[in-house]
Amino acid sequence: MPEPAENDESALADAPDADEAEAADPTAALIAELRSRRLTIAVAESLTGGLLTAELIRIPGASASVTGGIVAYNTELKKSLLGVDSSVLNVHGAVHPDVAVQMAVGVRGALAVRGVRAGVGVATTGAAGPDAQDGQEPGTVFIGVSIGSAAWSVPLKLEGDRQSVREQTVAQAIQAVRELLARDDAE
Repeated sequence: MPEPAENDESALADAPDADEAEAADPTAALIAELRSRRLTIAVAESLTGGLLTAELIRIPGASASVTGGIVAYNTELKKSLLGVDSSVLNVHGAVHPDVAVQMAVGVRGALAVRGVRAGVGVATTGAAGPDAQDGQEPGTVFIGVSIGSAAWSVPLKLEGDRQSVREQTVAQAIQAVRELLARDDAE
């Protein structure tokens, strides 16, 4: 098949533009945004067990922005690796908005590169099911996001089986970081 000529407008018309490509792949859009801002992102995961980090590094060139991920599935690791306050864990358990925020803040320092904290921290904690955890029903999820000196918790109530809840959490975490980066721009 012959190559289209350089000025072949029909070939260019069929190619998706950057906005369409970003809409089709929110993760690619997030990595592009992080790269354009020269920001790094560090990930702390509990219920997603590495899925969020894997999704981020699926994108070619992600190494410029993704410092790494910590899977702190065991509650003790949330304290020892991420600095989550033991009193919060003792009172509320691991499935709590404050835990998500503290994980997101803590992972930025835990995965510092050459002494420089990650610009963005994102964390997932929740009950994927099939059983309740810490008194929280399956599908109860909290995403923590830390950017600059601010931190937010995004509460979710998801439906579906264990794998579905985990996959939805990854998608929602990507979206939350994108939205909070956009909000950070507006302020």
